[in-house]
Parts: sequence; structure tokens; C-alpha cells
Amino acid sequence: MPEIIILGVFVADAAYRTAKMPVTGQTLLGTGFQLGPGGKGSNQSVAAAKAGGDVGFLSRIGADTFGQMGRDVWEAAGVVPMVIEDAERPTGSAGIFIEEATGRNAIVIVPGAAGAISASDVEARAAEIAAAKVAMTQLEQPMDAALRFLELASEAGVTTILNPAPAADLPDGLLALCDYVTPNETEAEELTGCKVTGPDDALDAAKALLALGVRKGALITLGENGSLYWDGAEAIHTAPMNAGRAVDTTGAGDAFNGGFACALAEGLAVREALRFATATAALSVTKHGTAASMPARAEIEALL
Repeated sequence: MPEIIILGVFVADAAYRTAKMPVTGQTLLGTGFQLGPGGKGSNQSVAAAKAGGDVGFLSRIGADTFGQMGRDVWEAAGVVPMVIEDAERPTGSAGIFIEEATGRNAIVIVPGAAGAISASDVEARAAEIAAAKVAMTQLEQPMDAALRFLELASEAGVTTILNPAPAADLPDGLLALCDYVTPNETEAEELTGCKVTGPDDALDAAKALLALGVRKGALITLGENGSLYWDGAEAIHTAPMNAGRAVDTTGAGDAFNGGFACALAEGLAVREALRFATATAALSVTKHGTAASMPARAEIEALL
């Protein structure tokens, strides 16, 4: 059974590259187009597997071409597909707009079949979840599925990670099921009300997250400022790493989370796990795409 189980969404990413971001009512000529696999859960699964983890991905896909795209990507990365094929719904898709010069992005996601992931789908995999070392989820799939997933993992003593993306109102008690929570600046602010502009502000938000019930540590990713971790006693600011020119930041957060999950499953201490995750993310932004940009273990070790 997989050591890392990730619950989440798979979608087909349609990425449009432009010289500048379009505004409402504006039509622009693009500079490039790429169709490829995406969805936070799938991206994180690919990142963790390519980083060396033993990973299972729990999701729903449609019985269509995009669904087969997902299966091909998971097979290539070594991810075990714990997926339900939904004959009534299409595989999800996302439209991604990328600003050429900066790599900044804006994304619209339609979950499709993955939007129907249910608590009963999760319960059907209770044995695998209980046997894992790390269980991670996000908030792109329905909340009741995420809640049940974290409940089952927590009851079994499995290390739990919540990447609260996109930010949403959380049901009472959900954060108390999480060993680690990994928001970015925007998500941390929405969850805590603390404005996050850098490491100092991030510490206030991290402390607030622990006060809301997170059990072991709050980890806030800060883009070009690295990340800030707080466990109630020690703050760890991990500086960013330079692996080359950033060309596409779309999958950086997913790379970070996948690397972090892989490192924890291997038993690394948090400080080392943070460096491993940072290296994974740094390498990912030097390539185009999401799943396609996730680095191999040898690349991560070379950068470290």
C-alpha cells in the first residue's frame, strides 16, 4: 500500500501564454499554448512520486480523453491511481493565463468528475489510508470528502497535511485533524485575518493557525521570500533557492507540498523537509507546465 496518499482533483490544464494579463473585455494575441495535466492533488502526487515517494492518488475522472491523459501521467511518474472512473461526468479542466515576462498566472478551474468526490469514496479506501505514513489533501474537491479523509487518517495515527487551496470556510474541528497546514500568503490571510506580506507577518498568521487547532506546525509559503514555519516553540524561515530563471510559477506550490510530503514520509526532520520542499519548488519554476515541471529526485539532491 502507498506510504503517501493524496486526495484531490485531476484536471486538464489549458495554458495560454501572453505578453501581459488580459483585463475584462480585452482580446489579446497569445505567445504560446500548452495542453497538459493539472489539478492540485494530481500535481502534488506527481511531485511527491518523482521526488522519490511511494504515492497513491485518490480522485474521480471521466471516461474520456482527458481522463486517459491523467492515467498516462501517473503511470509515467510512478503514482498508484486510486481513482474512480465516472461515466456520467467529464474529467475536469482548467484555463491558465501566464504572463510571459514574469511567470505570474491566473487560473479558472472546473472540477468536473472530481467535483463529485464523496465521503463514501474516501471511506472505500479506509484501509489504504490507515496504512499510509502521510495523508495530504487540498480544498478543490468537496469539503465533506476532505473532512472524512482527514478524520480517517487522523484516527489511524497517519501524519496529515492540509494545503488549504483554494481558501474556503472550514468546518469546525477540521484544523484539529491536521498535523500540518500549508497555505500561501493569500490563503493564510483568509483563514486567520492576518495580512501576510513577509516572514514577520507570516509568523503572526502561523501562530493564529495553531491557535485554531493545527496540531504540529503551520507552514506558510511566501513565494520569493521562501517559507515560514511555526510549531509553537520555534520559527523556521527557509530562504528560497535559485535553480535558474523562473519561467512558469504555476505548479510551484504543488511542487513544494509534494516535496514536503515525500520528505516527511521518509522520516526527515521538519527543517530538512522544508529544505527538500524548497528545492523541489525552486526547480519546478524553471520549466513550463505543472506536472511536467516536477523535478526528479536526482535534480533535487543535486540542488541541495
